[in-house]
Amino acid sequence: MTSIATGPVAREITARLTEALTPTQLEAINESAQHRGHAGDDGSGESHFRVVIESAVFTGQSRVARQRLVNQALADLLRDRVHALALRTIAPGEAV
Repeated sequence: MTSIATGPVAREITARLTEALTPTQLEAINESAQHRGHAGDDGSGESHFRVVIESAVFTGQSRVARQRLVNQALADLLRDRVHALALRTIAPGEAV
């Protein structure tokens, strides 16, 4: 089961990406329930996320460059609180 994330980590992901990348679309989807009992499951219910983000900042950037921008905005969360992060990074006008 996936759900649009509403917990404290999800809210922090949303806030940081909004500030850093001014997205036109942003979804932080909590997929932690799918990984319950697996490596990296810390029991918090907020350890595995999927982010779909559209931002003009991504225009002309490679997939790797886009992911680096997201990773920079979330660096300490990725180090301390988020075990896994799947990304879909798109520029306005690109197919979703």
